[in-house]
Amino acid sequence: MDRKVFDLIVAETNRQNQGLELIPSENYVSRQVLDTMGSVFTNKYSEGYPNFDGLDGDDDEIVASTGEDYRYYGGQQNVNVVERLAIGRARRLFHADHANVQPHSGAQANNAVYNAWLQPGDTVLGMNLGHGGHLTHGSPVTQSAKIYNFIAYGTNPETGDIDYDELERLAREHQPKIILVGYSAFMKVPDFDRVAKVGREVPGCLLMADMAHVAGLIAGGVHPNPLEHGFHVMTTTTHKTLRGPRGGLILSMGHVGSPLRKPEHTLENIPTLIDRSVFPGTQGGPLEHIIAAKAVAFYEALQPEFREYAANIVHNAKVLADALKERGFKLIGGGTENHLILINMIESYGVDGKKFERALDRIGLTLNANSIPNDTRKPFEPSGVRLGTPAITTRGLGETEMVQIADWMQKTAEVCAGKRDEAELEKMREEVRKLALRFPLPSEK
Repeated sequence: MDRKVFDLIVAETNRQNQGLELIPSENYVSRQVLDTMGSVFTNKYSEGYPNFDGLDGDDDEIVASTGEDYRYYGGQQNVNVVERLAIGRARRLFHADHANVQPHSGAQANNAVYNAWLQPGDTVLGMNLGHGGHLTHGSPVTQSAKIYNFIAYGTNPETGDIDYDELERLAREHQPKIILVGYSAFMKVPDFDRVAKVGREVPGCLLMADMAHVAGLIAGGVHPNPLEHGFHVMTTTTHKTLRGPRGGLILSMGHVGSPLRKPEHTLENIPTLIDRSVFPGTQGGPLEHIIAAKAVAFYEALQPEFREYAANIVHNAKVLADALKERGFKLIGGGTENHLILINMIESYGVDGKKFERALDRIGLTLNANSIPNDTRKPFEPSGVRLGTPAITTRGLGETEMVQIADWMQKTAEVCAGKRDEAELEKMREEVRKLALRFPLPSEK
């Protein structure tokens, strides 16, 4: 036995059990998802795809397909079934014409869509990273930014919402090949209809939504689905609010053809163009143990109780946001419409986000320092912090606990600002630990 790694697994289990996870991009998987990730599917190479026939039925019909697969290795009889289950369940969950379950991550999913639709130098219109966008939406440090021309739109400083007037102006001016709605620190619900209208006025424009943060809210029916509002493609991770293994997913609308045949470059053929872009365009062998775990997570998200869970995420976030505002925290956009809260710590308590993050770590509350729109501070000492409610909602925390978390955050901020004694952090650490142990991780129940 590798004792060092085993001991680290035990230590991490204890850390998660005895603290509260507030990072909005993190969550806890079920025991079945966790076990499936460690299954013998990890031993199998499966370059290519299963047959796509009959994926719009129930699970029995999905399993029963006898069509020829598109694999380059033998021994695929079980892999084909599990990947078909994942594809079919994802399609039903998000009302999509097609699903590619092979991307290793959300970044890989985004890059595969770019590769499927764009030529080098083509223009993409996406949200400014400093206003809540994501690295893969045009940050100059990424590979895609060296290949394609990214133009950034921002948010309204007063409302925290997308500056739709700017988006429309930039779309008319630059005629992008992709208009991308997606984010990692944005608290509003986008107006997908308005963006789709803009996209339809640009010839050959692909409407793409990166919903990595809110995919679980979409699956749970508490957030609009961009595919039902004229968007052609939706990418996402499969963890975060969706509560599955770490991985990526691409959902698309259009004609689903054989990935062995190169189709005409049209929006109608985007599902097949994406399949060919994922493999062999940007990836080799898929991670079938993770795809199996995705299938389990999609099954869980199709159950009625997942809709209740999604609603509770949003409710808890709003309760927590209100409690924080009552305690002097200045929230970007004045609150939240989803699972995520962004706080201006400099304006709230005169404390930078990294200092506050480290202090909360000491009491067992985990969030992350984060830039705010138009932040003038360094990225590693930003003005804000980002937090959310997916993980703590998974564990069963509710309104009472949201108020308690806000109390702890206020006291910790006051310690950071020199208004309370640092010794209070140790007392709060024990309080957090006791509360956390009342709500076991789903894998520990």
